[in-house]
Amino acid sequence: MDFLQSLFRLERSQKRLVSIAIDTVFLGFAFWAALLVRLDDVTVLQNTQYWLLFAATLPLTIFAFVKLGLYRAVLRYMSLQALTAILLGVITSTIFMVLVGYYSDAQLPRTVPIIYASFALVFVGGTRALLRSMIGSGVKRDGEPIIIYGAGVSGRQLLNSLVLSHEYHPYAFVDDDTSLHGTVIQGVYVHSPSIIRKLIKQKEATKVLLAIPSATRAKRKDILSRLEPLSIQVLTIPAMADLVSGTKLYSDIKEVEIDDLLGRDSVAPRQDLLTANITDKVVMVTGAGGSIGSELCRQILKKSPKKLVLFELSEYSLYAIERELTSIAQELNLDVRILPMMGSVQRENRVQTIMESFGVQTVYHAAAYKHVPLVEHNVIEGIRNNIFGTLYTARAAIAAKVETFVLISTDKAVRPTNVMGTTKRMAELVLQAFAKEEHQTRFCMVRFGNVLGSSGSVVPLFRTQIANGGPVTVTHPEITRFFMTIPEASQLVIQAGAMGKGGDVFVLDMGKSVKIVDLASKMIRLSGFEVRDDNNPEGDIAIEFSGLRPGEKLYEELLIGDDVTGTEHERIMTANELNLSWNEYSKILERLDRACHNVDHESIRDILLSTPTGFAPTDGICDLLYHQKAKVSDSNENVIKLA
Repeated sequence: MDFLQSLFRLERSQKRLVSIAIDTVFLGFAFWAALLVRLDDVTVLQNTQYWLLFAATLPLTIFAFVKLGLYRAVLRYMSLQALTAILLGVITSTIFMVLVGYYSDAQLPRTVPIIYASFALVFVGGTRALLRSMIGSGVKRDGEPIIIYGAGVSGRQLLNSLVLSHEYHPYAFVDDDTSLHGTVIQGVYVHSPSIIRKLIKQKEATKVLLAIPSATRAKRKDILSRLEPLSIQVLTIPAMADLVSGTKLYSDIKEVEIDDLLGRDSVAPRQDLLTANITDKVVMVTGAGGSIGSELCRQILKKSPKKLVLFELSEYSLYAIERELTSIAQELNLDVRILPMMGSVQRENRVQTIMESFGVQTVYHAAAYKHVPLVEHNVIEGIRNNIFGTLYTARAAIAAKVETFVLISTDKAVRPTNVMGTTKRMAELVLQAFAKEEHQTRFCMVRFGNVLGSSGSVVPLFRTQIANGGPVTVTHPEITRFFMTIPEASQLVIQAGAMGKGGDVFVLDMGKSVKIVDLASKMIRLSGFEVRDDNNPEGDIAIEFSGLRPGEKLYEELLIGDDVTGTEHERIMTANELNLSWNEYSKILERLDRACHNVDHESIRDILLSTPTGFAPTDGICDLLYHQKAKVSDSNENVIKLA
């Protein structure tokens, strides 16, 4: 094996020369062995005609092997294509031998070419197959014992990628296809998933690698639900699109995507809706560096806008997304001008000037403070950014004659129990009021729930806590949330924006709500650990309940009332709701503006409660500044009394 490993370390050109030299020996042996078997006379070795015949046949045979690509095949990954090249090469060699022997009058017995072809196939092809088997059997026992789920093309490619790795030792396949059960793939048996628990115990497997990139989301969820109780780490290979594009390799295994646990297949987007407000238009995204804003930018860029204006308050976030989009544009050869603009949506003149200067036609307004506890602790800034920031951006859009304005809203705007949700509902009311006025801008808003992987999402938090050995913290045992992937949410936002007629409140179909404690349990088990609780005190990672945070509610809702209608898109609906005219709403905003300016939290709370948003707070005023002012005031009163 040391000798073989030294051969493998040679450069590719050197390996080809070695292969040609070995094949020369094999072909020579096959030729003379065929003559000796047929004639049974060693004196044939002294026959000059036969030596000339072999000398003429050999270079023609090597040339045929080269043209058939035999020396381009990597031995350790030798496939049917390489074996076909050997077969065709040997057939070609035999034909050359017959023709050269005939025209040179070499007196070649008729059965010699047949015997020669048999020997050549055994020596040239058989030795390669044997050597490949030796390589696999000699190295694949190293590393962590793992099981590959999926014995199709992807599973075999994954095995090829791992077979020489000292990190993993694939010792079994499992597959749902009963026709594969009992078969052997490169020395690895294929088993039924029903005995996977036994297979895991057999060699104390540490991981299961999913090699089913083309399976539906529902199918993957079903498989994961069967693997979850085994408390074994489950990894997966990249999606088929990444493998086909070449951006990922079969060996690029990663943790299971949480959206696989949701089990819902995304609907193919309608290209006409994706391009309607983007292609050959000037598009602006506020909050372009955020989780949703950045994904919107990626989706928009691929639809070839004329210009893409990135509006962002955070310098680093703007730098990061501008650099990423520029790289994508270069890779895809897109002629799109990307304009990174710093600024706040609370500065109306800045926003309007940018829209007018660059001729913005479509705006996706994603800039917002969205973390519930932080907005509870910073009420005035939440109101300034979410309500008045939307107001100023919308007014700037009207002044700049923007064609379409899409607000990114949230499920927390529905019967809100916190200030953040209330500010988003009041932002919606701004656009609904403007939609009734006479101007050229078409306003609409899109609501959806939590997006997987966004900043503040529980998923990356849970991953970190699991990696640190726990505990995993969940606020309440009964808390549920809706989830959607960032790319799917962004595509639906773009499509919904194209369907808006003015003042529409679009609601995305988020599927079924997910119990967060169940999600945490699944993530723990699919990471290879057991949940530690009263029923399993010897488990690895505990789940602890920290209690609901200020303004947090157990169940999220996506609709207000029951007046909901479908649209031309199966995942997008519209909610018909109570709204106010601009004349009515402007007076409320004026009062709210004064209360914020005067830092009057009691008046702010009264205004939020009196506005028709359905605000039903579960906590009192949680603003940190409010409580600090109260402490200072109480302290001053005590000092006066003592004096």
